[in-house]
Amino acid sequence: MPNIKTIYDHIRQNNIKTILLVLLFPVLFLGIIFLFMSIIMDTSADALAITATVAIPTLIISCIWMLISWAFGDSMILNMAGAHEILPDDKKNREIFRNVENVALAAGLPTPRVYIIEDNSLNAFATGRTPRDASVTLTRGIINKLDSAELSGVIAHEMAHIGNRDIRLDMLIITGLGVTVFAADLLLRSAIHSGHTSNNRDENKTDAIILMLWLAFSAFNLIIAPIIQMAISRNREYAADSTGAFITRNPTALASALRKISGDSHIPSLNNSRGVSAICIANPGRTRAFSESLMSTHPPVEKRIQRLESMTIK
Repeated sequence: MPNIKTIYDHIRQNNIKTILLVLLFPVLFLGIIFLFMSIIMDTSADALAITATVAIPTLIISCIWMLISWAFGDSMILNMAGAHEILPDDKKNREIFRNVENVALAAGLPTPRVYIIEDNSLNAFATGRTPRDASVTLTRGIINKLDSAELSGVIAHEMAHIGNRDIRLDMLIITGLGVTVFAADLLLRSAIHSGHTSNNRDENKTDAIILMLWLAFSAFNLIIAPIIQMAISRNREYAADSTGAFITRNPTALASALRKISGDSHIPSLNNSRGVSAICIANPGRTRAFSESLMSTHPPVEKRIQRLESMTIK
């Protein structure tokens, strides 16, 4: 008899994979800088010294920028999406708020603030620093086009992101990558500004170090980081699907919702924001089929549905 995976198995496996992938970020970042420095430095000790000199300020700047994003990131995302808050006493949207409240109660989490995007597409996302100040945002289309059980499944998926602290993880990744991109730009400008022909050996060595650092940062930003980010985001989506199904005890309802969402998830206001697209239940931008399957932050919807339909809840 085949071994059937339970909800707990899926959640545990995805969490382990995510931890390993997150640890790869600093390891590969340091590794690629050391590799590029080893090409031009005389000894491995010199290459290691340059690597440490670059890594420490990059880490400090990342922490500072993360604190700024931590304070204002959620409001920036909500404003970008054009979302407006609904309150418990709003008669028009009372059932929506009650649905969110019931799912939060089932998840054992505080009721988040609820926002709506007045768009007929089907999408949703969660924001906030902690479960106590989190929010869930739904498009008008997802509210109107899903039945009650399907909508509860979507809300449970977003509550799972809140409970699993995925918002914190996404902010850490987006902020860290933003700093490395900024650093690469500074290095390029420095290389261009200091570009000259000189017989001074020390000046030529400095220029070579700056150039190789820029190449190392660029390789990390353009090749390595997007692949790891994609893998982390996909694992977190699988984990949120599993946790959301556990909350509602109804994996088939979420699977049905994903089928409908996959047909129209485009939100024009979020079309060009890769960072925000990673936190949505489905990609809100318009992408070509090939690039979507290759580098999308979301797993193929068919695989998500297949996993949900194969789950058993004990």
